[in-house]
Amino acid sequence: MKKRIYHRFPHREVEFEQRNRYYADLPFLVKVMAGIDGKFGMFVTESVSRKGSRIQARREIEVEIVTNGLDFSRLNYRNVGSIIDTIEFQGTIDFRISLKYSYLDGKYDRVPLRGDIFLVRAILEEDILTLRINHVDGPGRTECGRIADTIIDELRRGS
Repeated sequence: MKKRIYHRFPHREVEFEQRNRYYADLPFLVKVMAGIDGKFGMFVTESVSRKGSRIQARREIEVEIVTNGLDFSRLNYRNVGSIIDTIEFQGTIDFRISLKYSYLDGKYDRVPLRGDIFLVRAILEEDILTLRINHVDGPGRTECGRIADTIIDELRRGS
């Protein structure tokens, strides 16, 4: 079994922490996280070009899992089977979640915006799942709590 802990996880105070009752194991969590990869949704945010105006933007999620303590590899349905075999039932796993933003301009061309990157540490002890989330890069169009809510919602759906 490989250790799935990112050695460069920020040692500063965690920006967001949430504890939940959780009656499954870490391989199930990894499977659910693989299901989140590639999903997208719409939200309203401030425009980059016209200050003060609001735009409807698209937010796409990309999920990665730590591989050797320093690197991340993409986590999706195609490779989750080989990764689940290396996951312990309890312990700690680190993920990197990248959010890519874009919007449609006046000519209906998709215009990309600078994205956000979050590090997520999932700690499973007994039947308590703790999510520790830090925003590490980007303009902060999405809050850390929104990332935790997305993960918990997907766990409840049992994807």
